Amino acid sequence: MDHSAAISTRGVTRDFPAGQDVITVLHGIDLDIRAGEMTFLVGESGSGKTTLISIMCGILWPTQGQVEIFGTDIYALTDTELVEFRLANIGFIFQQYNLVPSIDAAANAAVPLIARGMAVQDARAQATEMLNALNIADQADKLPSQLSGGQQQRVAIARALVHEPRLVVCDEPTAALDAKSGRRVMDLLRDIAVAEDRSVIIVTHDNRIFDLADRILVLEDGRITHDGKDMPEDH
Repeated sequence: MDHSAAISTRGVTRDFPAGQDVITVLHGIDLDIRAGEMTFLVGESGSGKTTLISIMCGILWPTQGQVEIFGTDIYALTDTELVEFRLANIGFIFQQYNLVPSIDAAANAAVPLIARGMAVQDARAQATEMLNALNIADQADKLPSQLSGGQQQRVAIARALVHEPRLVVCDEPTAALDAKSGRRVMDLLRDIAVAEDRSVIIVTHDNRIFDLADRILVLEDGRITHDGKDMPEDH
């Protein structure tokens, strides 16, 4: 394991039952993600991208293998320790947003701060500042059902960044956004989240933003087939 890396995986596999059979989605992934970089994970649907990032974030257990985040073996932690570690270190932008429908945008964005013990009023104020950075502070008092898909996505992004996590993982962060809004979100991710002691991983199909990547990994059938600055010519 590279203990200086933001994330190190060794021999990571993941199997899923399928009736009488077992489907192997990941085949022995060895990977080091460096701090200070924006890494894109690219591949066709079903290639294992979401499974891989879920394992790298401590959301889904691997069938085999090890995962270290900033030198911590996350699957050696107890369930409680793992939850606390994720709260302190990881911001996750889900493709389906996963907003709480009964609370407004500011409260949704403030969830990580409140979960870590910050007073609700202070948490809302800090969350509103993040919403403002995403040009959506005027929607702070609205419920998710009152927001467009793009607005909901920006609330989800604010929630992922509000507690200044060391690792930010994004599943298709520009999928519901037009080109201008998508670029603004990516610029914000780079400005806020990419630093010497932080790392950003982005799962994306959006070729409009490939030029922003420091590194592009291509996943095919559960294996990494390309690792470089640019997309390979055959993709």
